[in-house]
Amino acid sequence: MTPETSGAANTPPSKIGYLVAAIMVVAIGAGIYLALTAGGNDDPGNAHIATPSSGNTNGVQPDERIGTPVEIGGTDLEAAAAAAQCELKEGLPDEGGEHIGREDPVPDYGTVPPTSGPHISPPMQQADGAYIETPAPEDVVHALEHGRVAIQYSPDLPEKAQLQLKGFYDSAYSGALLFPNPDMPYAVAATSWMNLIGCAEYRGTETIDAIRAFAVKHYGDGPEPIDLFPPLNGPSFGSN
Repeated sequence: MTPETSGAANTPPSKIGYLVAAIMVVAIGAGIYLALTAGGNDDPGNAHIATPSSGNTNGVQPDERIGTPVEIGGTDLEAAAAAAQCELKEGLPDEGGEHIGREDPVPDYGTVPPTSGPHISPPMQQADGAYIETPAPEDVVHALEHGRVAIQYSPDLPEKAQLQLKGFYDSAYSGALLFPNPDMPYAVAATSWMNLIGCAEYRGTETIDAIRAFAVKHYGDGPEPIDLFPPLNGPSFGSN
């Protein structure tokens, strides 16, 4: 080897190792970035999952079931809640909007289901869509901060009722979530930022009318713009 020989041949093995590691880190980071930010969900499927525009699925399984179409009632929230015997809580305390990470403990929220408070950092907010599994509460709360409505039901609800709720969700899914929640004292509930409706029993169309009226009134209520994480271009409670 001549004195003029240069490049990788003269690079000490330890430096080559650091160089390869650095290249791998950059490549992995670029891949993650593209996965979270590039493109859109051209085929959201029956679950209407809106990634990556509205957030992340966080590994929660979508609900691809075809819902049962249901009749849609009026939007008088107080009357609908009373008819369905649902508990309505509006204007709840603002528990803050601090961003937390996966390594942090789950916040001790003041309501069940939670309606505000510390939540996961972006871009890990729960994406709009229907899920067959339960998302982490801190992921859902971040979605609420951006004007989303989260419709939740007990996993013990008969499948016939679950499919009716899915059919209802299919009629207005943009900017909204649907998922089972085993950790609440209701058969069906819906939340928005600082608002909650909870129904101890599922009473068919009466319950759906109450949930719909709640969603129509409180869609877009979050302190952050709903379009900061754009929902799918589809039917929404905000257009009703």
